[in-house]
Formats: sequence, structure tokens, C-alpha cells
Amino acid sequence: MKRNKTILAAVSAAVLLAPMTSCGTVVERAGGPDSVIAMATGTAAATVTSDGGTETTTATADAPKSTDIMRGDLIDASGKVLMYSTKDDAGKEVRMTNDANKVAFANVLNEMSEGLDLTYDKLLRTQNPSSHIGDKIGQSIQLTFDSAKQVAIYDYMASQNLIGSVVVMRTDGSLMAQVNYPSYDPDLYYGTDTDEDLAWGNYGNKAFQNAEPGSCFKIMSEVIADKHGITCLYDEGTWEFDGVAIVNWDHDKTWQYPVYERTLYSAFVNSSNIFFAKAFDQIGKDDVLADLENIFHFCSDIDCDFGKLHNNVEIYCDDDLRRTAFGQSYVLTCPLYLAALGREAVFGDMVTPFTIVKIVDTNDLSKTVKSGTTPNSKICSIPEECRQNLLSGMSGVAGNIGLSVPAGYELYAKTGTAETWKGDFLYITGVLKNPSDNGSETWSDYGSYDGSYVVVMQVQNPDYFGYSFASDSVSLYQNIINIVAE
Repeated sequence: MKRNKTILAAVSAAVLLAPMTSCGTVVERAGGPDSVIAMATGTAAATVTSDGGTETTTATADAPKSTDIMRGDLIDASGKVLMYSTKDDAGKEVRMTNDANKVAFANVLNEMSEGLDLTYDKLLRTQNPSSHIGDKIGQSIQLTFDSAKQVAIYDYMASQNLIGSVVVMRTDGSLMAQVNYPSYDPDLYYGTDTDEDLAWGNYGNKAFQNAEPGSCFKIMSEVIADKHGITCLYDEGTWEFDGVAIVNWDHDKTWQYPVYERTLYSAFVNSSNIFFAKAFDQIGKDDVLADLENIFHFCSDIDCDFGKLHNNVEIYCDDDLRRTAFGQSYVLTCPLYLAALGREAVFGDMVTPFTIVKIVDTNDLSKTVKSGTTPNSKICSIPEECRQNLLSGMSGVAGNIGLSVPAGYELYAKTGTAETWKGDFLYITGVLKNPSDNGSETWSDYGSYDGSYVVVMQVQNPDYFGYSFASDSVSLYQNIINIVAE
């Protein structure tokens, strides 16, 4: 393996999205005073388990480092080395990357991008147990990523100029791939102290950055409407009130409107904004926010080993409540959360996404020092009586958009077209489900993984392709799920 130098410096920053107030006095704000932070700020609670119980350590960008101990390795799920340390001629630690995957992983791992090498600095600088006297090297971490899939997805995105992100999560919550395009060659930034574009700008980790999710939010809206018994509503295609209007994406097809009795299934499969806006209007702000939190953990942080998933929802007036139902107004989330949501939609339970398989001996990477983050760690659940209707709807969406399902899997999906401060974003949140996977299994070796995959695709440059709606991007998603299922 060819070794190239990469010296990266820590940065600590957060991007604030400042939505413009559209109406009225604040009636509710969920998520706390920092609810519009758009990406993690470099703090993570890394939880590992051992025979003595569970141990949680917190690594921050501002924490002092044990610089006398060099960081151990980061390796992927199959044992391939992703990052490691050596010393230069002056005896200074130099962080090295693997040529085969350094670009595909740059904005996920590198310290310059507030990646996992920084997040897990404290764990990586914990003295390796088998080190000899005077050998100051830290223990190593085996990550959940499949580097071959990471590179294959990145190469495909690059070949298509698909600007955005792809997240692939296994059933147990382990992240198989977290891909962002464009990325960068860390060797080209040798000696650079900081570069904001690598940390949170165009080359940053888009999977961990918040934006409006559009109609993928209707996964939650469908369950909430069902829970409150709203299964049929009048849908006029254009709903006008108080001098403003909410329209469906196909509102100009006047031949099919009004729909006098729009069913919940039809509203979900055909992605009616009006149905879910009226449903939230009937249910009311308090119950909507309570259900978002209790069923989907949307209003408070999700503590993952790599950082916090921090969503946002704010309701200033009735119009905001209605537009929240289809993922607009002051709703913000990220592709990593959508992966967790997709998992909950199909299996009924949301589990915590994670990246640490185990802590291993740097001198013998096959030797386990400690177990990693607990898989299948349940956060919240969809009520049993609301699960089948959602599954039927997501199966209907998958059938409607014309995807070819890889052999051995069932497909469930929801599309989303979002108006964001950066322009339109397109999403497809889907689950390739192995029919034998009941959502409760765990795997000690991901090389023998035979479960399901949650695949979230975000397209930030739809104009480049001439796309207007998420359903237009199906060919891109098709090729990505083919890569995953190979």
C-alpha cells in the first residue's frame, strides 16, 4: 500500500441556517435555542463496551490531546487500513491515508473536515495494550464502513457529477457507507491548517448537514395522521387560505382535481401536500410535536458514537404547522437521520446509527481490545397498529417510480423534493429489505452480512440533470442500489 502524507488540523465550526420569519408570533419552537445548527460541531460521545460494562468517552475538537501517544489506526469492517500514524524526520506525528480510498473517505474521516479521526482522537490516543516500553502508539478502531462500497458509490457519483450524499445503513444501525461528492485529495492540502470549504462547505460532509427534507418527512406525517384516525380528506389540488396557498406538485393537472375522498394511501403514494397539511391542521400543534418526539425522536438530539443528530422544527403560526407536514417551513434534518427514519418505517423501530465495530490492538488488528457500540439500540417505535399502512404506502411508492428491485430483496421507498436555501434538493429514502430479516439480528462479522440496507440519496444539483422532482432521479438511485446489492 502506497503511503502519502496527510497532516490535518482541527477546526471547530457550525453553520447556522437562518430561516426568514414568514408570519405571526412564535407559538412553538422545538429543539432548543440552537435548533438551527446545520452540522455537528465536533463533539461526540463514543460508547464502547467491555466485560466490565459500558464506557462512554467524549471527544471534542477543543479537548487537549495526549500528543505524546500517536493515534492508532482506523480500519474498515474487513480490516483494511484507512488511516494510520508514522513520524517524520523530526519525530513529529504524521497522519497517513490509504491511496485506494483517501478521496472517497476524506470528508468523513479527516480531521480537516471534522471527521472521525478527530472525533475519536481520545480513543485513538489511548495507550495500545500490547505496546512495548517506550512504544507510544494508541489503540485502533475498526469502523463499520465497507471501503469497497464507499469507493464504488463515490466513483459512480463522480462519473455522473451527482453533487450530494448517499448514506447506506445496515439493519442494526451500522453505517456501511457515508459518501459525499465532491470530496478532495487530502494530500493536496499537506500543511494546511484549516480550510472552511473542507470542514463544512462544498467539500464537507453533506450527509451530516441539515436542510429541508421535503416529502420524505411524510413518512412521519403518514403515521401521525393514521394514529389520529385521519384516513380520508377532500383534496382540491390548490388550498387557499389567509391570502396564501398550498399546492400539490401536480396541481396544474386540473382534470384530476378535486379529489373528493383522497385516502391516506393515495395521499402518501401520490405525495399530496394538501392532505397532510389539512391533517396537521386538524391534529394541532401540540399533538403533532408530541408525536414527532415520542414516535420519531425528532425534537431532541440523537446521541450517536460519531456525534449528535440534531433536527429542527419550529412553528410560528398555522401556516408553518401546515407546511411542516410536507417537510418545509422550519423543518431541518440530514440524510443520516433519514436513514434511521427509513429503518423505523420498515421495521417499526428506530435504532441509533453507529460507526464503531470494536477497539482493536494496533500491533495485531485481529485482536479485540473492547467491543464497539451496541447494535440495534432502539430509540423509538411506530405504534403497531400504524405500521402496515405505512409499509403499504412505501411499497406503493417503490412500485410507482419504476425501480428494478435486485434479486432477493423487497423495496420500500419515499421520494422528496425540497425547497432549500441553496435551491431544490431531491431525496429518495429507500429500504432494500431481505424478506428473512426481522430487524432483530446482529452480526459479528459484516463480511457475512445478509440483512437489509437503508439507502438514502440526496441530489443537490437537480438542474444539472434537468430534474424537477425526486421521481426524476430514479435512474441515479437505481445504479446506487445495484452497487449496494452486488
